[in-house]
Amino acid sequence: YLSSQLAGKGAALEKYETAMGKNTEDLHAVLDKVVTDLRDESPDILLIPGDMTKDGEKQSHLDFKEKLQPLTKNGTQIFVVPGNHDINVPTSKKYTGDKTEPAENVTAEEFAQIYADFGYGKALKRDTASLSYLAFINDSLWLLCFDTNRYNEYRTSTLSSGRILPQTLQWALEILSQAKEKNINIIGMMHHGLVEHMPYQNTFFPEYLVDDWEKNANILADSGLKFVFTGHFHSNDITSYTSTAGNTITDVETGSLAQYPFPYRMILLENDILKINTHVVNSIPSKPQLAEEYKEKLRQQTEASALSKINGLNIPLPKEIRQALAHVIVQMNLLHVCGDEQLTEEMVQAIKNFSKIMGQENFDSSTFQLDYPPADNKVELAL
Repeated sequence: YLSSQLAGKGAALEKYETAMGKNTEDLHAVLDKVVTDLRDESPDILLIPGDMTKDGEKQSHLDFKEKLQPLTKNGTQIFVVPGNHDINVPTSKKYTGDKTEPAENVTAEEFAQIYADFGYGKALKRDTASLSYLAFINDSLWLLCFDTNRYNEYRTSTLSSGRILPQTLQWALEILSQAKEKNINIIGMMHHGLVEHMPYQNTFFPEYLVDDWEKNANILADSGLKFVFTGHFHSNDITSYTSTAGNTITDVETGSLAQYPFPYRMILLENDILKINTHVVNSIPSKPQLAEEYKEKLRQQTEASALSKINGLNIPLPKEIRQALAHVIVQMNLLHVCGDEQLTEEMVQAIKNFSKIMGQENFDSSTFQLDYPPADNKVELAL
């Protein structure tokens, strides 16, 4: 969210919006629609796993919080954790005409103060090493919120990568042990992914997972944490990971309301079963074809990013191979952001073309796994 007070019309804002493939007013309309939908649904709880703001602008935080007031007045409890774009951001900007100027950002302490009503003010326990906290849901359920960001290390820009501090992990393990003794279930929330959501994610996109993700996933799974809600990678994907001891933890990652396909999830917890349903925003009053327009914007952005990464490898690949590889990445990403990836004919053809160029003529689509279990958009999972 970028506050309207910081988004003055002019060449500076247009340049940013063109580069990012986003229109600020469109995104405000998407948020308004989701808030209206949630007000009608009257959920007991709303979880927001970070990146509430564009770049941590204090005014954006204040305005975003104000946007959610109709939900709190309607009885919904809101819980947040920070994302890598929320605290101490050195590049917070205000757009005025043809120029940008620095905008006031927030410290970790100010973040907790702003969101005192959204978890921090009534926390059962607060971690002293980070903005992690424990929240009470009811007598049989707690919410364990992890702060996985590196905002204390920011100098000239944000850092995408995340970690669970050793002190924070120890703090969380003590809580999980207490919950087990009291027969209380715990669900978790953090900004960064806890487990891999796609093949080779740790190789190509390590900054979207917590450092030492496999070690941390093993420890948390064996300590009794079964679910964690995440964001950051902007994809709608659910993946389960089983530790070496045989305990399973499931990472429920939800996409961004600032990017196609504009998803959010409605979850019913009933008889220790999480019934998950995904909703998407396909249109807003000013843009009936919102989904189609932003899918094309994402395609263009992904292609440019993929070609930049491929060219940055400094490997002397022929242009034909670079284009074929970029096409595969684009098709994979467009499927992955929506979840429940199925190999489309276009995707199969893209992989076949790349395989052929690389000298592998016999690509077998039946052995190619694009999506890890379980299902991503509509699924029932046992707590």
